[in-house]
Amino acid sequence: MQQQAMPGPGTMIVVVGPSGAGKDSVIDFALKRLGPHEALHLVQRAITRPPDAGGEDHESVSTAEFDARLRSDGFAVAWEAHGLKYGVPRSAVERIGAGQTLIANGSRAALAQFRRVFPRLVIVQITASTEVLASRLVARGRESEADIRRRLSRQAPEILDRDVTIIDNSGPLDVAGTHFADLVSELACGATLRSR
Repeated sequence: MQQQAMPGPGTMIVVVGPSGAGKDSVIDFALKRLGPHEALHLVQRAITRPPDAGGEDHESVSTAEFDARLRSDGFAVAWEAHGLKYGVPRSAVERIGAGQTLIANGSRAALAQFRRVFPRLVIVQITASTEVLASRLVARGRESEADIRRRLSRQAPEILDRDVTIIDNSGPLDVAGTHFADLVSELACGATLRSR
C-alpha cells in the first residue's frame, strides 16, 4: 500500500503598510475574487479594539485577556501599535504546518517575529500616496486630526527583505486587488500542488 505524502509547510503571506493604505480592502477584494479555497485562509487577529470599531473582522479582546493569552503562549506573533495590541493566534502555526496558505494583516515592526515563526514567509507591502492616506484616515473617522497627523509622520521600520512585493493602492481598488489576488493564487495553487 502506497503511503500518502504529508503536505509540506504552507506559506504565510503577511500584508503590511501604513494606516489608510487599504490593506483590508485589498485583502478582501482578493479573497472575494478567488472564492473559497481549501488551502487558503485569512487569519483573524485578536485586537484590543471594540468589535464595532470598523475595519477588519477581528476578535475583540480586553487588554487583560490579551495579556493572559500572551503569557500562556496563545499567540504566534504579537505587537502593539497606536495604543492597541494585536495578536496572530498560535493555531496559525499548525495550519501552516498542514500545508495551508494563510494571509495575515501584519505590522512592519513585527516582521522579525513573523520571520522567526513562519519558515515560508511572503511579505506584501501595500502603499499609497500621503494625500490618499490622509483622506482615507479622515473618512474612517476613528481618530482625531492630531492623531492622523501623528500617524502620517511616524517613521515605520524599513523593510530590508529583497523579496518584498510592493503594491501601490493609491488608485482604483481593482488594480491593487487584482495584483494581490494573482500573487495569492499562485502561492495557494503551489501549496495545493505540493500536497498532492
